[in-house]
Amino acid sequence: MKALVYTGPKSVELREVAEPEAAPGEVMLKMRLCGVCGTDIGIFGGTHPRAVAPLIMGHEFVGEIVGESSRFAKGQRVVAYPLISCGDCHPCRTGQPHVCAKLRLIGIDGAGAMTEYVAVAENVLFPVPEDMDDRIAALVEPLAVAVRVVEQSGMSISDRVVVLGAGPIGLLTAIVARHAGAERILISDIDPARLKLAADLGFTAINVGKEDLDQWVMTVTDGDGADVVFECSGAPVAALDMTRIARPGATICLASMHKQSNPVALLDIAFKELSVIGSRVYTREQFGRSIELAQVLAEPLQRLITLTLPLSAAGDVFNIIQDPARNDVKILIDCTE
Repeated sequence: MKALVYTGPKSVELREVAEPEAAPGEVMLKMRLCGVCGTDIGIFGGTHPRAVAPLIMGHEFVGEIVGESSRFAKGQRVVAYPLISCGDCHPCRTGQPHVCAKLRLIGIDGAGAMTEYVAVAENVLFPVPEDMDDRIAALVEPLAVAVRVVEQSGMSISDRVVVLGAGPIGLLTAIVARHAGAERILISDIDPARLKLAADLGFTAINVGKEDLDQWVMTVTDGDGADVVFECSGAPVAALDMTRIARPGATICLASMHKQSNPVALLDIAFKELSVIGSRVYTREQFGRSIELAQVLAEPLQRLITLTLPLSAAGDVFNIIQDPARNDVKILIDCTE
């Protein structure tokens, strides 16, 4: 079967590999679509601490049952909760396995879905509604990230929200926040294409490379500052921006992974009595709810998908992502072609 294989830093190859065999408790899936996410980009760049070549990446996917299953019919479409927890550490023992001390993921710590077939534990699979488009089903996993972020923030109806970063997670967070009742949502970025998409989706879009973020936030909030700030960019400057634009008593929720130490204005946190909350992946329950939510939000979700590549051409996907002339937001790989 064909598979897109990470072979080392900044190197992937489309290879012929052996089809997997389903172990006890696993079921064989034929892949339909697999999303490319920031984690995959980090693996390709050689910066992910656990990803070891050769590796088939991909954890955002929709597939169909082709093997024997006690829960699903052959041909039924499914999505997978891709987190693998140890079951023994303190988070696992206290009902928080999504922040397991030894957390692993499909597509990082084992074979992923950028291929034709994959064997997956049956107990992590969720059925896809019959009338849901494959493209929407492929976005359930990143949508669950946004659901977790918004729920972690404790955002209230009529809150005025700022989202720092208009990448896929930033846009998904804005979409979920609006669905949850946010009164006004401002999204900042420096990418004109992503900002145009944000504006087309009905959000106030600010190019912070050309415009004053503070001034815009104060204008939108009548001089108060944001009720909730979602940091979705991972940019060092955002670590300083997030406290400055928040009103006293506001909440800041971190959706991005700042893997380096960045300056943060701790005085702002103290003087404004800000709450800073982390958010990591999602719970199994939130993942399940995201399937139904994806159906409700299908129209804006569909607009995030800017390119679908056949698996046969997927060897170029990371070159496409790095091409400054392109302006893609969410890329899917069609594993049937």
